[in-house]
Formats: sequence, structure tokens, C-alpha cells
Amino acid sequence: MAFKLLASFVSLLAALQVANGAATKKVTCASGQVTSNAACCALFPVIDDIQANMFDGGGCNEDVHESLRLTFHDAIGISRKADKEGVFGGGGADGSIAIFANIETNFHANNGVDEIIDTQAPIIARHNLTTADFIQFAGAIGASNCPGAPRLDVFLGRKDATQPAPDLTVPEPFDDVSKILARFDDAGKFSSDEVVALLASHTIAAADHVDPTIPGTPFDSTPELFDTQFFIETQLRGTLFPGNGSNQGEVMSPLHGELRLQSDAELARDARTACEWQSFVNNQAKLQSAFKAAFAKMTVLGQNTRELIDCSDVVPTPPAPASAAHFPAGLTHRDVEQACRQTPFPALRTDPGPATSVVPVPPS
Repeated sequence: MAFKLLASFVSLLAALQVANGAATKKVTCASGQVTSNAACCALFPVIDDIQANMFDGGGCNEDVHESLRLTFHDAIGISRKADKEGVFGGGGADGSIAIFANIETNFHANNGVDEIIDTQAPIIARHNLTTADFIQFAGAIGASNCPGAPRLDVFLGRKDATQPAPDLTVPEPFDDVSKILARFDDAGKFSSDEVVALLASHTIAAADHVDPTIPGTPFDSTPELFDTQFFIETQLRGTLFPGNGSNQGEVMSPLHGELRLQSDAELARDARTACEWQSFVNNQAKLQSAFKAAFAKMTVLGQNTRELIDCSDVVPTPPAPASAAHFPAGLTHRDVEQACRQTPFPALRTDPGPATSVVPVPPS
């Protein structure tokens, strides 16, 4: 499965490079930066703008988390099944979630995305980019601020949406595993392994609206790092709710201040996904490569890749990983709910000190 995923990604990237002349000489932009295509020069001022005005000068902050969430909520709005039935199933990564914000932000699964859409809107207006390109670009640049993240691929030339995506294309945290896997298959023939890989984005995520009484509640204990803690901590026995515990799509978590989505808990324990989930536990290199490949596939859903320009070389190199896989203080191997029958859970050290309590992610 991993080989097929990699082969598919390599084929996509090769096609983009051939179609857009990626093998030509490097171009020096008016700003002095160097890139592989003159069209990509327009992206350097955009990077400066979003780093200064969204990401607090290059931090892995809440707007990074929200921008990465928006890439998914826009791109997943596509249905091959609906199109075959003669009904518009959505345009994928076409910017519809922002262009038709008055419609799509009212969908239950998109609760809260209006905030990052409003934050991005004035920056989009200052630059000559389609909304579709900007949404995916901002997510990739934001991720590059987070230690341990892969350097994500970016492409230029998406066409903007002319109509909104339909409701019910974005999975909900209370959906069961079968429904989630079916939705990803319908959207872009994502394998179960690719679905797990995309959820690596939750390692730098926090929830504002699952329990509105505790905004900014992270999904793992290191939301400022793109590391494997999310895959460790979702497999630990849940013992408490960080807030009032009466919210749809939430289940008990192992740490004070940490929120666990029902969908994450079930994917970590389902026979179809548990071993792939566990495989990321202490494998930072796999986490990076698998997320990079799955993101590259997601970010062009609904687009004609032969018309896109590969501008991946403008993305800054992310900081090196800044943590090693570990059990949070107060927890050990005995707290693991082992779900993968084929492979033992890796041996990990436990952080010293009193039981871990996770602080909220501050607003940007």
C-alpha cells in the first residue's frame, strides 16, 4: 500500500513538472529570490504578507492550524458519485468555501471556518492569486513554520469555483469509520492509509467549537510541534473530559486540557486503520513523507493537474523536529489501548514530573 501511494504521488509530481517545464533554468525574481518558474515569483510577496499578518512573524500559531484545516474543508468538497448521477458534487480545491462563504460556512461540519476565511480575505485581495490557490498555499506556508513538518508541495493555476460545494461532503467527528473511509474514497480514491496520513494535521490542531466553553483545546500535548504525539496520545485510555463532556463528536481523553474527537479515537482502534495509525508512533520520517504525499493529492482535487505550475521550491524549509516520541508525564505503556494485533506497541520513555496538563492554544 505504501509503495502504491508513493508511486501515485511520484507520477502526479512528474506529470506536473513535465507539463510546466520544471526542468528549465532557475529564474531570479525582481526581489532577488530564485525559483524554477517565473510565475512563482508572485508568491514571495504573498509569503511575506501572510507570515507578518496571519502567522505572527513565522510562528506555528492558531491561524496556522486554522489555515491547514481550511485546505481540507475546501478540497474535500467533491463527490465522484454525485457527478456520475448527474448532480454537481463540488469542485474540490476550488476556493468555494470562501467564495461562497455565505452558504458553505452554514454547513454544520464547517463550524468556525468563517473566522479564518475573514482573516485571509484582505490578504487575498492584495495579491493576484485565485482564492483556490491562496487557500492551499497559506496552509502549506503555515505548516512550514512548525518544527518537524514536511516541506509541502504547492501548485499555482487553480480555477476558482463558480458554484458552492454541496453540504455533507466534509466528514464529521461523530461519523463512524466506514462512513469516513467511504467519503474519502468518493472524494478522491483515498486509501485508508492515506486517510490516516492526512490526519497527521491534527498534531498541530486545536478545537474551538467542539466544546465552545474551552476554545483552543489541542488534540495532543505538543500543538506547536508537527510530531508523532497525536498518534501516541489517541491510543491512550481516555479517563476524563477537558470541559463539560456533553458534546457530540467528543470522547474522553487521557490528559487534562486535551480534547479527543470520536472519529480519531475510532480510527486509532479500527482493524482497517489501527496498524497504520500505530506505525506513526515513533516514526517521524514516515509521518513527514506520508503526510506530504497525501496533502499533495488532496490539494489538487477537482483540478486539471496538467494546467498547474509547480511552485514547491518557494516554500520555506520547516524547522527540524524538536521532540522525541514519549508518553506524557504520569502515563506509561500500561495506559495504551492496543489495537494493532500484528505489531507490538513501541517502547517509549515517560516524561518525568507531575501528570501532564495541556494549556490552550492562544488566539492569534
